[in-house]
Order: sequence, then C-alpha cells, then structure tokens
Amino acid sequence: MKISTKGRYAIRMLADIALHQADGYISLKDIANRQDISKKYLEQIVPLLSKSGIIKANRGNKGGYTINGRPESHTVGEVLRATEGSLAPVSCLEYEPNDCERLNECATIEIWEGLYKVITEYLDGITIKDVADKCINSIDQYCI
Repeated sequence: MKISTKGRYAIRMLADIALHQADGYISLKDIANRQDISKKYLEQIVPLLSKSGIIKANRGNKGGYTINGRPESHTVGEVLRATEGSLAPVSCLEYEPNDCERLNECATIEIWEGLYKVITEYLDGITIKDVADKCINSIDQYCI
C-alpha cells in the first residue's frame, strides 16, 4: 500500500482548516498558500472530502471550507478511505463479507487480516485534531 499525494494533502488540508477554524470558513487559496499546494489540486480533493461528510462548504464572499463537526471526530483513516479508497492490503478484504472462493483453504488470509487490523486501528486512532496539535507544538512553521 502506498498513500498518494491526494491522501497526504487531504490530511494537511484538514489540519490547516482545524488550526484556522476560529477564522470561520477557510478559502482554498489560503490553504494552498500556507501549505504550498496547488489550489487546483485541492479542488480535486474537496469533492472527495465533501461527499464523505468530512468537510462542508460555504459559497459567497466569506466562503470556503470547514470541518463538518469537530476535528477530533474525524480520523486519518477516514480521510484516507475517502481519498484513497480501501486500505485493505489485499483485494479479498475490501468487502464484508469476504466472498473469496478460496477463503477456507487460504494459508495466508490470517496474515492479511492481521495487517489490515493493525493498519485500520492505527490510522483510525489518529484524529485530525491530533495532527493539528502536533503542528501547534512544533517549532517548524511548515510542520503540516
């Protein structure tokens, strides 16, 4: 599994919004400038996060984006599933129930189930607030 720039930038975008949420809705232009990410690329990420209910938009003069709910209510795992799709290490684990015809004879299924469990528990254990808090406590102004 390899996380693309889409997934990584989505996490940075959300942490940036979390850090600046007191300012209201945050424009993509501001996020793009602070994060040194193309605004056009962020425009490709927004529909994925919006469709998943992670962000909400406000159009108009004071328009922009905000996190739907609180930053601690959204996890890195949720964001990556919205932007990358399934985090399953093998295709047979992408759907419940696992309908693989060789499931009962598979000598390696426990390996993949264990890996998937570790990945899921780890990424679902980190919230957007956690990422933003790391930035607040960092001495690096470009921590996200």
